[in-house]
Amino acid sequence: MRIRLAALLAALSFATALPATATAGVFDDEEARERIEKLGEQLRSELAEQGKRLDIVSRNQIDFANQVESIKADIAKLRGQIEVLTHELEAAQKRQKDFYVDLDNRLRKLEQAPVEAKVEAPKVDPAQETRDYETALAALKASKFKEAATAFTGFIKTYPSGSLAASAHYWGAYAHSQAKDHAAAAELFGKFAAGWPNDERAPVALESRIASFDALKDWKSSRAVAEQLAERYPNSEPGKRAKLRLKKK
Repeated sequence: MRIRLAALLAALSFATALPATATAGVFDDEEARERIEKLGEQLRSELAEQGKRLDIVSRNQIDFANQVESIKADIAKLRGQIEVLTHELEAAQKRQKDFYVDLDNRLRKLEQAPVEAKVEAPKVDPAQETRDYETALAALKASKFKEAATAFTGFIKTYPSGSLAASAHYWGAYAHSQAKDHAAAAELFGKFAAGWPNDERAPVALESRIASFDALKDWKSSRAVAEQLAERYPNSEPGKRAKLRLKKK
């Protein structure tokens, strides 16, 4: 196509460059002049067509570049969603495991309660304590988060030193978080981690506290807790994520 266009351009240039008398001398018959005119028209038509094709190619390239950028943005968004879903799945699995471990420990304590404990008059009724805890837990399992948060808060006030205090703090904090009461959630997660630092849920509690501060846009407190988590539980999964978070900021 390029060779043909070059030839046509050369022919047209040659024809237009000649003086009228010279052209008449070379092409002294009408048929030859008509061929030259047709050739010129064909050339102009092909040049116009080539111009249109170049415009189309240029627009297609721009569209393609825009599509590539859009795809990149979608991929980045999907990666972020995958990370969030993975974290939520791990947290859900952890919560389920904690629930059964807590239930098993509580049942063992009830079964192994020594008879000698009856010598001292208990300040609270263990059976009532268990019933109150079960009520709060049932509300949480039913996704009645505000109701569960209120129940756990009341439970903690009534049984501050009870055998279920640790779990009440943890699940109470979780209930407040799900109820969007992030300030109360951050406070309870902090109390849990401080009061039971050796509990296997402590790193998760600190990570959840970071999320609560993020929701409150309290970046200073969020970073402070991330530093605490990375320092105290460096080998835990939440601790490793805290290290990565600190490196990025």
